[in-house]
Order: sequence, then C-alpha cells, then structure tokens
Amino acid sequence: MRRPAFLLAAFAAAALVLAPMIADARPGGGSSAGSRGSRTYSTPPSTQTAPGSARQMDRTMTEPSRPGVGAAQPARPFQPNPAGGFFSRSPFMAGLMGGLIGAGLGGLLFGHGLFGGFSGIASFLGLLLQIGLVVLVVRLAIGWFRRRQQPALAGVPAGGMGAMARQAQDAPRPMFGGGGGGAAPVGEPIQVTPADFQAFENALKVVNAAWSRQDEQGMRAVATPEMMQYFGSDLGDLARRGWRNETRDVVLEKGDLAEAWREGAREYATVAMRFSQVDVTRRISDGAVVEGDPDRRVTVTELWTFVRTQGGPWMLSAIQQTG
Repeated sequence: MRRPAFLLAAFAAAALVLAPMIADARPGGGSSAGSRGSRTYSTPPSTQTAPGSARQMDRTMTEPSRPGVGAAQPARPFQPNPAGGFFSRSPFMAGLMGGLIGAGLGGLLFGHGLFGGFSGIASFLGLLLQIGLVVLVVRLAIGWFRRRQQPALAGVPAGGMGAMARQAQDAPRPMFGGGGGGAAPVGEPIQVTPADFQAFENALKVVNAAWSRQDEQGMRAVATPEMMQYFGSDLGDLARRGWRNETRDVVLEKGDLAEAWREGAREYATVAMRFSQVDVTRRISDGAVVEGDPDRRVTVTELWTFVRTQGGPWMLSAIQQTG
C-alpha cells in the first residue's frame, strides 16, 4: 500500500513544480515583464481590446525608487545561465527546495511519510495539501528573491509623467481603435500616428517569427536589451528541456492605444493587442508535440509597451498579461 502512495505523491509533487514550465511557452512566457519608464509599477488604462486590468510586472529591471532606468540602455550580449532551470535564478531557493524534496522523499522511502507518516485516505489527502503548500511558499519566495536579485542599471532619471493619449479619430488604420478610459497622471502626452501603429504590428510579427526560429538577433532589432535578456533566458530554459516553441501565422485581430507619453528624450506607448496564432511546443529530438495543436489557432490579448529615443525606431520594452 505504501508504494502506490509514494508514486502518487512523487507524481503530484513533480506536476505541481513543473506545471509553470509547460504552459505559456510563447514570447514573454505568459508573464508580465519589462519596463514602462516611470509607469512600470502603475496599471495601464483599460481599453476596448483589453477591458480588464493588466498584471503587475513579474520581471523588471526598473526599481520603484528609480523609475525609467533600464529601457534605453545600450545593448550588451546575453549571458546564458549554464545552470539553467526554474530554480537557477536563486541558488538559495534551489538548495532549500532540494532539501525539502530530499527530506520528504527520504521519509517516504523509509515509511515515515513526507511530514511524519501517513495512513489511509485522509492522511494521503493531507500529504497532497502539504505538498501544495510547500510548492506555493517556494514559488512566492523565488519570485521575491528573483525581484531582489534583478540587476539595477544606471540611467538618466525619468522626466515628468504623461497623460493618456488616444489615437486620432481620423486614423486610417482600422485595426486600432480609440484609447482606453481611466484617469492618468497630469503630464505631457504625445500623438501616435498610423505609421507608429504599423510599427507596433510589425514588431508583434517580427518577435514571434524570430522566436519560432530561435533567432535572438532577429528579435534584437525590435526589442530593448532588457527584453532580450528575458527572451534569451526563456529560450535557454526551453532548450535545456529539449523543447522549442513555435508561434506562427500571427494575425492582429484588434488593437488600441492605452496611453502614450514623453519622459525627457524618451517616448513611450502602451498598446493593447488581441492576436491569433498557432502556438505549439515541440520536442527538439523528434518534433513531437509537447503542448498545443498545430491545426488550431489560439487567441491572446496582451499589452505591449514600446519606447523610442529622440525620434528613433520603436523598441519593445514590456509585455504585460491582462487580468
């Protein structure tokens, strides 16, 4: 009776730990990452395309006390983490999780249970609850340590905060509608033209096409160095698992402006985009599908923020998930 219980417990623990790594393998990893200048820690206004609230940043190089740093820094080569994996970003938490799992499995092997032994259905359910609680606490701790360990980049202090800018009513771009509602800080708004919206849509397609080819150089042409670090890290995580993700045939279904503003020499624009694509994760060795359906399109709604300096090209500086 103990052996089946041990196998079920081990499977449950593995499933809980590995679940976040299997889902959302597309660019950005299904998380909110990047920088929005002085508005990194504020929620973009809702729009018709994204009427809900945006998730706060899971990964960012902008410190709350130093808004605006990180997005416009000169590019530097991405240094892959040779250790890799979900726990590689925090060696302390990797050791802690290893100790917890080792102690728990040792207790199971010697018949004492994960946390003091179990017998019967009620005790087994209690074991699963304990596993879930341990995994939840570890994930929260990893997120906290990861945010603490993000490198701080020096930069020019951000300028005044801008007000939300709506798209011009006579813009000939049918894909993008009017901006969202909601109050915005008083500041200097900027106008976003149809040519800008075309650049945003082009960046959406370039990023996904280069992601499918695992072409970091292609993504670097339209993304900030900070976003490239996240893309490179996520691609490395997939490769270490022997997987690759394909996001192909991207079609922008609808998009609108959430806000656009100026901070000193930099200009920012956050746009909500709803797009459909084929999203499939395959095993590199034989091309077998690990997740997704190559014959079915999926629809995604995200908020993408772009930055440009002194009239230069727009560069992707953040991706946020909608609530």
